[in-house]
Amino acid sequence: MADNIEKPKISRVIVVEGKYDKIKLDSLVDALVITTGGFGIFREKEKRALLKKLAQARGLIVLSDSDSAGRLIRNHLYSFIPKERIVDLYIPRIEGKERRKSAPSKEGTLGVEGMESAVILKLLEPYFDGSKTGDITPIDRMTLYNDGFSGAPDSSSKRKKLAAALGLPGDISQSSLIRAINLLGGRELYERTKNI
Repeated sequence: MADNIEKPKISRVIVVEGKYDKIKLDSLVDALVITTGGFGIFREKEKRALLKKLAQARGLIVLSDSDSAGRLIRNHLYSFIPKERIVDLYIPRIEGKERRKSAPSKEGTLGVEGMESAVILKLLEPYFDGSKTGDITPIDRMTLYNDGFSGAPDSSSKRKKLAAALGLPGDISQSSLIRAINLLGGRELYERTKNI
């Protein structure tokens, strides 16, 4: 999709398996896309906490591969997130391999990263915005900088405390922290939390 074409916005958080799936989705839609790290989700307590919090605030769209590994990851998400907070989208099972890979997957089918863009957009179309984000005032990098969460000697530890107060992973990147805050409540939430 060309950079000068406005990407459709989705306020729900999209959950995919890996970084190449995320790259694909980031090129198609304006949304927060989080990876499970494949089976990493089984051992990453902080990521599970983040997904649980985001599911409660915005709801999740789960777009994992249509293979046994994808089903296992979906089932694990159901174990800690209420099903009514999850929208399951399934890509079609198409035989083939992704261009970057030398061999097909174990089951010989394309994953999210290998799907045609039009197929993914058609799946996501019912979730394009008319969202609730209009009444939320967002924060940005300057907000964090002005309050010492960026650019100061102790900003890393301050950001970790802010993330902990919000129930987010301590090692969350600055840009992901900003997006999560804006999804969870924006400036109002930030102002209530920043001095905790």
